[in-house]
Amino acid sequence: MCPTCYGHSLSRVGAFGSLLSARARPLCVTGPQGTTELWLWGHPALSWVCTVLSLEIKADAHVQGYVGEKIKLKCTFKSTSDVTDKLTVDWTYRPPRSSRTESIFHYQSFQYPTTAGTFRDRISWAGDVYKGDASISIRNPTLKDNGTFSCAVKNPPDVHHNIPMTELMVTERVFGTMLSSVALLSFLIFIPSAVVVVLLLLRMGRKAAEMKKRSKSGYKKSSIEVSDDTDQEEKDECMPRLCVRCAECLDSDYEDTY
Repeated sequence: MCPTCYGHSLSRVGAFGSLLSARARPLCVTGPQGTTELWLWGHPALSWVCTVLSLEIKADAHVQGYVGEKIKLKCTFKSTSDVTDKLTVDWTYRPPRSSRTESIFHYQSFQYPTTAGTFRDRISWAGDVYKGDASISIRNPTLKDNGTFSCAVKNPPDVHHNIPMTELMVTERVFGTMLSSVALLSFLIFIPSAVVVVLLLLRMGRKAAEMKKRSKSGYKKSSIEVSDDTDQEEKDECMPRLCVRCAECLDSDYEDTY
């Protein structure tokens, strides 16, 4: 019994003639991981060989976006086969309360964004198929972009898979959410710094005004300032007096020798 057949038992062929008339046929079984394709071939030993070809796709169920800000629609996949140039990625869009769908992006070795409709020149490739990524981005989103997006990937021979849906909700940003981390950092650091600088400038201007006012009104020095000036004058006069005294002493010594 094939372990991934989800309860379906495979009976053996009872006669060699029936084996010759048996032809390979696919059997699609729906399980937790989506749709699985089972290929059954007759075996010379009168048994069945079960080969499973599966491809699993995942996408965000809900995406929140804002008008004018780039939005990324994520889509990842896992395939049992190696990625080749036959792999294709298709994104479709369905407006709210509508059954009409439109293709907005196709990928097969190269990118083929839509050239018509609402998303013209606004869809860009944001994935890497060799890493299992089939994501796209929407530039300059508007309120009219709200709706359901679906991502489909085929990597032959893996062609049967689930098709996840992504509901996009685009809204206007309110003032409270417009403050980014950079703006918040500027508010907490640069604004207080600017306030300190302004206060210092005001203090310096006040001191300059006081000095100018004193000079115009004939400012008199305080007793401390006067004493400091007197001490400085005495120090300045000390050296000349000392020199004169030394000269007098030398003259008197010279006269005593005669």
